[in-house]
Amino acid sequence: MDWQPHITVATIVEDQGRFLLVEELAGGQAVFNQPAGHLEANETLLQAAVRETLEETGWEVELTAVTGIYLYTAPSNGVTYQRVCFSARPLRHLPDSPLDHGIIGPRWLTRDELLAERAHWRSELVLRCIDDYLGGEHFSLGLIR
Repeated sequence: MDWQPHITVATIVEDQGRFLLVEELAGGQAVFNQPAGHLEANETLLQAAVRETLEETGWEVELTAVTGIYLYTAPSNGVTYQRVCFSARPLRHLPDSPLDHGIIGPRWLTRDELLAERAHWRSELVLRCIDDYLGGEHFSLGLIR
């Protein structure tokens, strides 16, 4: 079997203690995730993070730091994902921007509100990335080459 990890990006966007999350359908269930998705051909990780955030939430953002790099194997399908998580500042909401297929919409939640929705997380990485961000994990964007 040819094993190949999937390269993904995610973005932590905070505004006054609330985090920009995506409510989306996964396996027929509504779940919460960071704005996140796969790296596409001929784009950088930074471009992918900005693009995915816009496509999934309608928000334009400015990346500010790298929060972490994570390996996660999904129990549902056994696929391993390498997630590069960024933090970003919200710049502008474009409410008429079309959202990706399967996206219910953007949701701003506090950490406590997200914690109360544990059964509806896309993966454990949702809270892990926020907690790393809140714990001060802010690495220079120059880390990404």
